[in-house]
Amino acid sequence: MAKVAFLGLGVMGYPMARHLAAKGHEVTVYNRTRAKADKWVSEHGGRAAATPREAAAGQEIVFACVGNDDDLRQVTTGPDGAFATMDKGSIFVDHTTASAEIARELAGIAEKAGIAFIDAPVSGGQAGAENGQLTVMCGGEAPAYAKAEPVIASFAKACRLMGPSGAGQLTKMVNQICIAGLVQGLAEGIHFAKRAGLDPEAVIQAISKGAAQSWQMENRYKTMAAGQFDFGFAVDWMRKDLGICLVEARSNGAHLPVTALVDQFYAEVQSMGGKRWDTSSLIARLER
Repeated sequence: MAKVAFLGLGVMGYPMARHLAAKGHEVTVYNRTRAKADKWVSEHGGRAAATPREAAAGQEIVFACVGNDDDLRQVTTGPDGAFATMDKGSIFVDHTTASAEIARELAGIAEKAGIAFIDAPVSGGQAGAENGQLTVMCGGEAPAYAKAEPVIASFAKACRLMGPSGAGQLTKMVNQICIAGLVQGLAEGIHFAKRAGLDPEAVIQAISKGAAQSWQMENRYKTMAAGQFDFGFAVDWMRKDLGICLVEARSNGAHLPVTALVDQFYAEVQSMGGKRWDTSSLIARLER
């Protein structure tokens, strides 16, 4: 069992930290809103810290799951950041979906301090976090990954080292690029079925065992057809992620015409009041 800290107790971090405690790891938690950290401790034990700096002191592994690049800098290298008190040989595992650039930046800073840094974004959404069934894509050095992987397994069904620092974030970008196209295709298919006078339920049952099958189809078609969008990853966060993809594509020369188009469709959903709707709400702009 490991001594660990978890920084960021949002919809993902809260249950991820819970799984660590349930597996017997000694967990210290930090959250920007202290009341949430205190609530977590009252439910799961461990200890709440007032700052990332305090939370990280003496820990073997420090996990983080925060909002964006700026939030990540704040909890690592900010005035009360975790890097200041982490021991040499300890490991920082970042589950934030952030840029590959910041992953490489923080890995370089960590290396100079004798700390290992692993960028480890996750896929599986809130349900995956709650059920301990996340997929984790990692970037970093193999020795540090080998030490961290058994602990990450507390909340993951799959975990893989994809390459050097930044490779985890790049893999997550591929994940989001694929999802964007799949959701738009499913939205158009359901919309078309309705306009053609078909029963969407019957259509999906007919095609879902063939080449059109996807996780999105299996898990979202009913709520999409019903116009219900409270079941997953919010549009605001998807636009953040797609923005990261498009910036990286400009840097590496990749062509992402569908991703760019779907990003603009999500902007329309935001303007419709759907900032907190889940990503399946692309169908709403078709059915206005």
